[in-house]
Amino acid sequence: MNRPKIPGLAPALEINSIFCIGRNYVDHIKELNNEQPDEPIVFFKPITSILFNGGTVRLPRQSTDVHHEVELVIAIGKKGRDIPKERALEYVAGYGVGIDITARDLQTKAKNARHPWSVAKGFDTFAPVSSFVDVHAVKDPQDLDLKLEVNNSVRQHDNTNLMIFPVTDLISYLSGVFTLHPGDLIFTGTPAGVSPLKKGDQIKATLGDELCTLSLNVDNQ
Repeated sequence: MNRPKIPGLAPALEINSIFCIGRNYVDHIKELNNEQPDEPIVFFKPITSILFNGGTVRLPRQSTDVHHEVELVIAIGKKGRDIPKERALEYVAGYGVGIDITARDLQTKAKNARHPWSVAKGFDTFAPVSSFVDVHAVKDPQDLDLKLEVNNSVRQHDNTNLMIFPVTDLISYLSGVFTLHPGDLIFTGTPAGVSPLKKGDQIKATLGDELCTLSLNVDNQ
């Protein structure tokens, strides 16, 4: 299998594992009536869920309630295990903006049955990502605006300084469980404002002052 490459980085890195973090913003936890975790909640997306700028999010026939969740995405640049927080940023190759597309009805059903969220999070096109910028282009990953618009109307707009577990904590935590490799992506969680998507929607997600942008269409499968 030829793995897609992370756009914008030089040298180019093939996408490897896709780690995702749930419940990392307090207001988002509140809007879904969830409990705040004591440590990061981790789940995965398959590589077939990756979608790039200009692509089309496909709404699956299995769901009638598909939501957008805008997120800062970290690209890992070198192999690491048990990385201390104070060295975590040394392992970052770059940053982008992504959207954790979620079939909310399927997720709710799975959560109520205490089952994994894999199906709700893993459909094809459910992990759109922008082109990435080099790590040195970002002075502080904990001071970046995240914004998502649907049909030119702002639905999500917050700052990464509201994360419960900041970037350094996430990298350190994940590397204590999994060996991180070049090309790994980490979706860092979404702020409040998630809402449904429908066929014909036009999505625009931005990181910082248009440091990274991601434009997408929405259609049925």
